[in-house]
Amino acid sequence: MNKFEAHILIVDDDEGIRNLVKQYLLENNFLITTAKNAEEAKNKISVIKFDLIVLDIMMPGQSGLEFTLENKHKIDTPIILLTAKGEPGERIEGLETGADDYLPKPFEPKELILRIKNILNKTKSQSQKRVIEFDNIKIDLNKLLILQNGKEFKINNTEKIILEKMINAPGQTFSRESIGKLIDLDKERSIDVIITRLRKKIEIDPKNPKFLQTIRGAGYVLWIE
Repeated sequence: MNKFEAHILIVDDDEGIRNLVKQYLLENNFLITTAKNAEEAKNKISVIKFDLIVLDIMMPGQSGLEFTLENKHKIDTPIILLTAKGEPGERIEGLETGADDYLPKPFEPKELILRIKNILNKTKSQSQKRVIEFDNIKIDLNKLLILQNGKEFKINNTEKIILEKMINAPGQTFSRESIGKLIDLDKERSIDVIITRLRKKIEIDPKNPKFLQTIRGAGYVLWIE
């Protein structure tokens, strides 16, 4: 990442807090972009790939919780939620929407830095596992490629999202409903088509799958161990 630790998006309607957090993170070797509301943040994430988002919950218009719920499954960027309220119920709600961490205001800047670095270290560790090999198959989620017995297949972002989730939970059955929520699709037939397409890229014999299997009445499972 050149001389910077990471590129972070700060989203807060309070200009004073935005500037304070920005200044502190700049002093700690982070590249910073800011947004004053959720709409501006969405415009920026559509053109820039951020390493992490620091997001205020209480904002006019779309709240931080609503933003996280809407966008977490579309992007793979970690999110830290900030709030003036420290209620346990709100913290749980924030984490349930898909946020990676939660920090009540007021907070010590050093604590924010530690939480950011902790999440980035975990993300870096996970990204190193985004290339996996089993049998004569190699799945490279960074390059959006599957190599199978010398053949190269490209995968799109939807296929990547599904594979990434399954790779991180080998042997776990995913229902059509849960897969649909991941990719924002509620038509079961369309999900079946995507799975069939993935099988053609992973399996030597897609009609008799060894790895990406159907669990009748339950969903799909990826066996890679």
